[in-house]
Amino acid sequence: MGFLTWIILGGLAGWLASIMTKNNKDMGLIKNIVVGILGAVIGGYVFGFFGSTGVTGFNLWSIFVASVGAVILLVIINLLKK
Repeated sequence: MGFLTWIILGGLAGWLASIMTKNNKDMGLIKNIVVGILGAVIGGYVFGFFGSTGVTGFNLWSIFVASVGAVILLVIINLLKK
């Protein structure tokens, strides 16, 4: 995947994860992109650990994997903030 594709995928996944974890009002575009890209890495590792494929390109599966990873990241961040 190209640089622009990672930014778009990260922004979309980060935005979805921020909505799921109720962090949307605290997140901006840059935070959503960063959380989404880190979420793609975390999600790829977690799904790979369980024998599934991680991020495979710009498709629904990759958005799902990145969103799951971003939710995991945001839950950990929320626990550390409290």
